Parts: sequence; C-alpha cells; structure tokens
Amino acid sequence: MKNEIVPDVPIQRNISKMKQFRLRLWKDRHLLLLLLPGLLYFIVYKYAPMFGIVLAFKDFNPFVGFLESDWVGLKHFKTIFADDEVLRVIWNTLALSFLQILFVFPVPIVIALMLNEVRNQAYKRVIQSIVYLPHFLSWVVVISIVFIFLKSNGLVNSLIQELFGIGPFSFLSDPGFFRPLVILEVIWKESGWSTIILLAAVAGVSPELYEAAIMDGASRWRRIWHVTLPAIRNVIIILLILRIGNVMDSGFEQIFLMLNSFNMEIGNVLDTFVYFKGIQQADFSFSTAVGLFKGVVGLILVVLANTIAKRFGEDSLY
Repeated sequence: MKNEIVPDVPIQRNISKMKQFRLRLWKDRHLLLLLLPGLLYFIVYKYAPMFGIVLAFKDFNPFVGFLESDWVGLKHFKTIFADDEVLRVIWNTLALSFLQILFVFPVPIVIALMLNEVRNQAYKRVIQSIVYLPHFLSWVVVISIVFIFLKSNGLVNSLIQELFGIGPFSFLSDPGFFRPLVILEVIWKESGWSTIILLAAVAGVSPELYEAAIMDGASRWRRIWHVTLPAIRNVIIILLILRIGNVMDSGFEQIFLMLNSFNMEIGNVLDTFVYFKGIQQADFSFSTAVGLFKGVVGLILVVLANTIAKRFGEDSLY
C-alpha cells in the first residue's frame, strides 16, 4: 500500500485564509473602487513625499543630486533652535494656533447647539446651507472679499467715517489687526463645515433623554447642559485632539495671501517660512528640517492629548 502524502495543516489553513481573502476582495470590489481615489491621494501626496525627508539630514546640492549630497546629520535641526528668526516664526505659529483653538473651536459647537433647537425644519436647512457654504470658497476668493471691504476706501472704513467721523483704519497693514482678521476669516469660512459633524452627533442623542429631562422640569438651557453636551462630549474631545495635532499648521494659503511688508514680523508662520526658505531662497535642506520638526511636534501633541483623554476616562483616537 502506497503512503499517502497528507498536506500540512498550517499550510491548508493559510490556503483557506488566502481563498477567503480573495473572495472577500471580489465581493467588496465596488467599495474598493470607491476607496481607490482617496487611497491614491494619500499615497501620492502624503506618503510618497516622505522619501524626501532625507534632505533634512543632508546639504542638498542640485548639481550632484539627491543621493550624492553630503550628509550633515542634525546640523539643520540645531540651526532651528539657534536662529532667532525661526524661534520668532514658531512663536507666531503657536500663538495663532492657540488663538484658533480658543476662539474658533467652540464656534461650531455653539452653532450646532443653536441649530438643534430650531424646530422649523425648512428654516433650519436654509440656515445650515448659509452657514457652511463659505467652506466651498477658496482662500483666494475669501481674502479678495476681505481686501475689498477693508481697504482704506472700502465699505467698512467708509461706514466708520460716516457714522463716527474717525478713520480710515489700516486694517490690512496694521500688525495689530492681523491675528483678529485671521481668526474672524477662519470662523466665517470653516465653522459651518465643522458644524456638520457635531450636528450628526447631536442627531444621535436619544429623544428619551430629553423626555426624561422635561419630566424632571429641566429648562431648555438645562437640557443642553446636562443632556446634549455630555452626549456629544466624545466627538468634541476627538475633534480637539485632532486640532491639537495641527497646532503647528496655521494654513499656508490664508496666511500667505494676508502677508505684506508691514505685518511680516507678526504674520510669518512655519508654513510660509518653509515656502520662503525652500522655494524662494532654494534652501531645501533647512526647510525640510523645519517641516520634519513641525510634523514630529504635531505627532507628539496628538499622542499626548490622546493619552490625557484616556487617563481621564474619555473616548480617544486609539
């Protein structure tokens, strides 16, 4: 009797798993095709450029190429903390980001709570559309509108002069107006879009909780404070963690379009600094080091904020 060769059990299991995986891929092929554009976006614009991080550790010379440039180790990172201009730019970035967290982040929460109290659905939909439509405008359009309204002979200065007999004010060139203008522009353009996420969270609150609160005699403000806000607290915390992770990003387009020779000292942030150094002055290695530093700080802040949230028993990213 011939000996039969029995396949190894682990090999059979692996073959079975691979077959199941292929069947699942084929079953979900339409969903995977929908995922493909977003996946390609992240691969091409987020992951592929990460190979250029090596420039932060080299003195890049375009005449000898990417691979043949001299290694300099941490030289450019030491320059970051030794250069007064870089320290000033980091301070400008942090100041602007924390002002946005303080004044911009709460606005979508307030708008979502207000819209949730509107009972007329047609009126509610109209207000929602008006509030989040500015998100679809480019920063070029937004800054152009701001320039038209706030220039020396613009509508705002004309009204101030006519009503109060003072002015005109240099809104666009006075450094004191730079940060308030940036904050107000972000509130107008982005708050409505962020409201959508919070409205979705509010919509998931059980109506029974509101009914129980009404039975207990809770006023509308009490229902908001004791029912709505605790119910969407996890979403607010996750959004806050993500916002803290972007604390080193102030938005290149908006800041770049707002900059001029008068407000450069207070308005130049890391994003615009990297552009001026890397593109205009062709200092690719140093600008790459600054960009890498910004990314590492953002990662540390996300991990730290997530750890604190978990420590206090709140929902977190992971």
